[in-house]
Order: sequence, then structure tokens, then C-alpha cells
Amino acid sequence: MPENLATLHAIIYGRVQGVFFRDFVREHAHRLGLSGYVRNLPQGMVEVWAAGDKTRLEELVNYLKIGPSEAKVAKVITSWSEYQEGYSGFTIKY
Repeated sequence: MPENLATLHAIIYGRVQGVFFRDFVREHAHRLGLSGYVRNLPQGMVEVWAAGDKTRLEELVNYLKIGPSEAKVAKVITSWSEYQEGYSGFTIKY
């Protein structure tokens, strides 16, 4: 397996629910060729699991820190792990 592949887990804090944040993440992840999912968490945060090229995952993290214009991102906590297969495209989980 190429060493430039990785899996990203991110939790985004702030005003990130109800502001099209999940659609924003899905659009950017799809454009970057990543697989995984995004979902709202009950406590008001958004969770992202994404797998693919590490450089593109880092680009996604930069987008997560900004969010769509209606969002107010307070912080993004990330953790990295070895590449995990099994995601089919990039989806929104409800």
C-alpha cells in the first residue's frame, strides 16, 4: 500500500450544524477524491471520517477550519491513522 494514504478523523466545534456544513464537507471531499463520511453529533459538533491521499486530506482539514460562510468554526480536533479501506465514496450519515 502506498505510504501517502491515510485516514483522518476530525471533530469540528462551533456553530457547525444547520449551516450546510455537511454538504460543504461532502462537496470538498468528493472534489478531492476522498472516501468516508460526515455526520452531526448530538452535542452540536460535526464528525468527519475520511480516507485517501494524505496531502488531499490535509487540504480537507484546511476547508474544515473555514467551513461554509454561515458557519463559525471554533476549533477542529484531528487524529490520523493508517489507511482504512471500506468506504464507498463520501456520504452524509443521518
